[in-house]
Formats: sequence, C-alpha cells, structure tokens
Amino acid sequence: MKLPPLPPLNLSQIPARFLAPSAFVAAGLISALVAYGAVVLVEGISTRAVKSALLTQGITYASVAADGLQIHLSGTAPNEAARYRVVNLVGGVIDSSRIRDRMEVTPIKAIEAPRFSVEMLRNDDGIQLIGLLPESDTLQGVKDTAQALSPDIPLSDMLETAAYPAPEGWDAALTYGLNALSMLPRSKISVAADQVAITAIASSDAEKRSFEAQLNSAKPQGLAVKIEISAPRPVLTPFTLRFVKDAEGARFDACSADTDLARAKILAAAGAAGAVGRNSCTVGLGVPSPRWADATIAGIKAVAELQSATLTFADADVTLLAGADVPQADFDRVVGELGAALPDVFSLKATLEKKATGGVAGPAEFTAKLAPETHRLEMRGRLTDETLRKAVDSFARAEFGSNIYLATRMDADLPTGWPLRVLAGLQALGELDNGTLLVRADTVELKGITGSQSAKVRISQILSEKLGQGQTFKVDVKYDEALDPLAGIPTPEECAQDVDDVVEQQKITFTPGSAEIDAAASGVMKALADVLKACPGVKLEVAGYTDSQGSEAGNLALSQARAETVVLALQGRQIDISGMVARGYGEADPLVDNTTEAGREINRRIEFRLIGTPKPASPDAAKAAATAAKGSDAAQGTAAAAQDGPDFSGDTSPSVAPQTKTIAPKQRPKKQE
Repeated sequence: MKLPPLPPLNLSQIPARFLAPSAFVAAGLISALVAYGAVVLVEGISTRAVKSALLTQGITYASVAADGLQIHLSGTAPNEAARYRVVNLVGGVIDSSRIRDRMEVTPIKAIEAPRFSVEMLRNDDGIQLIGLLPESDTLQGVKDTAQALSPDIPLSDMLETAAYPAPEGWDAALTYGLNALSMLPRSKISVAADQVAITAIASSDAEKRSFEAQLNSAKPQGLAVKIEISAPRPVLTPFTLRFVKDAEGARFDACSADTDLARAKILAAAGAAGAVGRNSCTVGLGVPSPRWADATIAGIKAVAELQSATLTFADADVTLLAGADVPQADFDRVVGELGAALPDVFSLKATLEKKATGGVAGPAEFTAKLAPETHRLEMRGRLTDETLRKAVDSFARAEFGSNIYLATRMDADLPTGWPLRVLAGLQALGELDNGTLLVRADTVELKGITGSQSAKVRISQILSEKLGQGQTFKVDVKYDEALDPLAGIPTPEECAQDVDDVVEQQKITFTPGSAEIDAAASGVMKALADVLKACPGVKLEVAGYTDSQGSEAGNLALSQARAETVVLALQGRQIDISGMVARGYGEADPLVDNTTEAGREINRRIEFRLIGTPKPASPDAAKAAATAAKGSDAAQGTAAAAQDGPDFSGDTSPSVAPQTKTIAPKQRPKKQE
C-alpha cells in the first residue's frame, strides 16, 4: 500500500519559543559526539605509542590501559628500579600528568649466603690460599696447617670471611682438601661445600698411583671429587732393554720405549718371540736414536732364532750373549743378520759361551748376601786392597745401614775392573728386599726377591751402564706381591685390560632397538663392577657401536644412549664414574661385514678404552702390529718354532773361553757423557 506523502515542514508554523532550545540541544549532541570521538582517538594513539616504546626496550612485564586521557600502568616489576624506569619511559611519550602508576614490585627476598670456596696452591715457592670462608674458628687452623707444610716460606694469605653459617658438607670438604694439600707437594686444590677438585703432579707413575689410592680411600661420603694427577715421563739413563730366552722361557728383564706406538711394536715382537703374560715396557725420555724400536725389534727377532740368549741394549751399545747350546753356524748367521739389520749409531758386540773344561782352578769371587729377616748384609771373598775395602764398607753402610758384616781378603792380582764390578753389584743389590750377589771376572750374577715391579729394570740399567758394553751379567729376580706396597693398586692399563677380559668373556647386550640393558647381561655388569671397584676414578671411554641397519643419525643416537646407560648402570652399582665418558659412534668401525645377522650381532657392542690412548685405526690394529713385528715369513716360522718349545737342555754355565764378535756402528757419533 502506498503511503501518502508527508506534508512539507513549515518552520514558520513552529512556535518561536521552541526554536532556540532545540538548536541548543542539537549543538550539544553534535559537540558530545565530536568530543567522544576525539577521546577515543587520543586513547588509541597514546596506548599504541606507549606499548611500542615499552616493547622497543624489551619490557614485557608492564601492561597499558587507557581511561580517557589517563594511561594506567599495571603489572609486576622485578624491582623498584625497573618500575621507575617504566614510569620515566612512558613519561617521555605522553605528559606525565596523564600517567597513573598501578604497578607492583616483586617482594625482596632474604639475602642469600655467598658461595664459599677456597683455592689452595702449593709448589716449591710456598703455599697460596685464596677464597671466602664462613666466619668461624677454623680460619686460623687453615692458616696454621698450611704454614706448617712450608715453615721457612711465608704463607701467601688472601683469605676472607663472611658472617654466614657454613653450608652443609663444608667442614668435611675443607678437611679433605687440607689433607690432600699435605700429601701433594705440587698441587692446586679447589674446595667447595659440594665438590673438591684436585690437580697435581707426581714424580713417578708409582707415586701417582699411590696418591690416587690414598685420595680415593679418604674421600668423604657424598662429596664429589675430581682428581687429575699427572706423572711426567721419566728420563731413562741409560735407555735400556734386556730380553732373555733360557730354560724358563722368553721374557724382559728391562724394557724401554720412546713412544706408545714403539712400546706396542716392541711388546708385539716379544710376544712373537715367545714371551707370555703381561709384559711391561716403560715409555720415557732419553732415547739414543729415533729408530730405537727398529733396533730392539731386530734384536728380539735375533734372540728368537737362538736356543738361548740374552740381549742387552744400553743406549746405542748392543750386547748379545748366546748360550753354550747354540751351534756355531747359527750364532754366525744370526749375528751377521742382526748386524746388518741394526740402524746407524747402534754398535753390536756378540759373544758365544763355551762349556768349561776340566782341570780349571776356581775363579776369584766376591759375594754378598742380604738376609731377608734382619736385612743384614754379609760380604765375603776377595778385594784388591785396603782402599777398596774401605770404599766397599762405606758404600755398604750408606746403602744398607750399619748392620753389615765384611769378611774379605786382599788379592792384588785380581782382574782389571774388579772394584767397579763389586761396587756396581752392591748398588744393584740395593734394589732388592733380599738376595745374593756373585762377582767374578767374567760375570756379575744377582738373585733375590723384590717388592717393586721396576726393580729388575733398574738393576739392568745399573749393571749395563756401570759394566759397559759386552760385559756379561745375569739377573734372576722374582717379584713378591706381599712385599709391594702398591700391589693392591692396579695401573690404569691393568684396569683397562681387566675390563677387556670381562667383556671378551660376555658382551653387554641390549633389548632390540632400545638402550635398555638386557637382563641376560646382569652377570657381565656385575663382573665389570667387581673389576672397577679396585680402579676408582679410572679414565675410561665407554664407546657404543651399532650395526648398519636403520638411519645413520638414528644409529648414532642409539649408540650414545646405550653407552650412557652402561655408565649409569655402573654408577648404580656404586662405581666411581667421575673419570668415565660415554660416547656413541653409531655404525662406524664395524668389526665384520654387516651383511649377515651374525656379523651385525658382532658389530653391536660396547667397548672400553683408556682416555688419552689413541683410538685404534681398526679393530684388528693390535694383530696388525704383531704381524708387522714378526717381519719376514722366515722369521715368523722361527718364532713359531720357538713358541712350540725349543730344547733348552744345553749347559748355560759361564764361559771360560768365549767367542766374541764386535760390529762397529755405522757413522756413530761420539757418545755423550
């Protein structure tokens, strides 16, 4: 339906009294709308400007809200300074009269006690103490203990105290650190309530092992201790190797090497020559030639080809004494080949013993006996004159104490060099706990018992250096573990070997596709724990390997997880794992081909190796070194025959008329004194 049109508005018909108020009301409404729009616009502009300024400065804890022209700030500032910073920053954007601060401040916590710690440094120049201790009566005790260790050198005291109670474990850690400082003459010890870190230098490997054993046994329960003790390589004078093959088998009396690789090659050559058991070889300084390993390996091979022989290297002087049961033809052949094989600098003197004939008068002798019960030294036999007798008496008293008995007669016709042989023999006898010494013109023989595993090496060094090249001496020294104060402390190498022996018997297995140790491996984990309990803090890398199935990244992660699981499992069996590092190698370095299930099972493994030793280039590196040491096929055949058990029935008594060959060195420089 169409509406009728509205009639036009005729203002003239509105009474005049209503026009003015209507206009005023309309103007007011329009003004209010304009004012409201202006306020909304100002609020939006101000809010955006303030928020932008705060975010530019990285302030996110302040909230901004507009109420008309006012800007309200809320939120919790971390401290009072941060609150003032927000207010000042906003005041730079808008007029400060428009700001309404409603911010709160995080309550101030109670002031925490500082971290107490002490650094203790000790060397030949004295002792330094640096750090912060709790305020107590222990401060002066710490200073007195440190000063007593170096009474002639003023203590460098940089200790401060704070008036806070000592944290839990502080007293035990500080006492342990002071005991370590007393034990270690060259050390740095850092003490905190929860950890003690010890860095020190020992004079020898035996001293290093002793320090580590004492520190580990004295460690307080629950205290984390980090021990880093290093022993510099010894200077070997002379650089000595002595390899013997007789009725008792093949063995080392002394062994020296200049590098770890040279040691491995020398020991491999000894094994090929018939030496069994754990043979040791000292890595030290003072090698006479970079080709020391080549020379000694050639000498060991020569001994392997003879029925009985003794090989001695003293620096560049080489002495080969073949037993009386060695045929002349074999002696000549071996000596000729050895002379050709020795590198430049080395000089060879070879002797073939001959059996004594009847009707020969007994030789002149000097004997000494060191009694095991009383440690009394009894000396009998012949000396050249009264001067030598006084020298022997003085030397014996200095070496063995006053409990000596000297019953000798004078003989001016004794062989040349007799005094030197007697004194060298007594010096060597001093390395034993008990034993006997026999000195003759043609030999020096030493027999006895020792509680030191290095005594035989030291005796060989003394006699080879004092007697000179080509002189015969025999060492029959037995090691008695009951006399060794370090017998219960295995070396890191022995620990690693014991661990390898356990893993060779049974491998550590895991649930397929996971890092969970299989229940069947509980026996090997217990055996490993039993071994490692005697090796606290030993530095081992626990290496995990997988087969080649799956992704490379996944295998790497799985191997890492399995290695870490083994370390944690050992920790759960109360093993000190502070020196262990878990490292996964994934599918790297497979032992065998991964194409078969049997091969993949072999490649899935956990290996243990000493940290600091080179990682083998291949799993068969040791076998390769042994093969290389054996040399030619002919030498390998001879070595195999020697291992099968050669006939040692011949007489090996001292020779009366030995046959000697000397091969001069090639371009040999003058020997340094």
